Amino acid sequence: MITIRVYGEAGPQGSKRFVGTSKAGRGIMIESSAKVKPWREAVKWAAMQSGARGLDGPLWVSMVFTIKKPKSAPKRKRTWPATKPDLSKLARSTEDALTDAGIWADDARVVEYVRLAKVYPSEDRDALDRPGCLITIMTEAEAWPMEMAA
Repeated sequence: MITIRVYGEAGPQGSKRFVGTSKAGRGIMIESSAKVKPWREAVKWAAMQSGARGLDGPLWVSMVFTIKKPKSAPKRKRTWPATKPDLSKLARSTEDALTDAGIWADDARVVEYVRLAKVYPSEDRDALDRPGCLITIMTEAEAWPMEMAA
């Protein structure tokens, strides 16, 4: 089992926008969100620090994104971040960064998300103390006993 803690503001892998054509005649597209590149770099760095490389075969993954709690939210009551960014777009940018880091051969190896969540700091068992993401990656041998217990 590999556990990776990434700190920073998670950037969703959103839409790309067309900005023109290259000299070769190809379309030039840029990422809509300015947060994607720094987030992917943070994930890549944290992943490389884990020492894991080249996982292949089916993988079970958990990603729990801790996002900044708005000042207007209740302080003593559990609240849910049912706002942007989209959870699926956060997962997509994180998967791509893990691929770039060489953690796995391809994000197509992910067969199941054990958990995919957005939470606020200190309001969940897997929440970090500040914005970021707790990533857990399991191989079949590690995940299968868990599947049998369910």
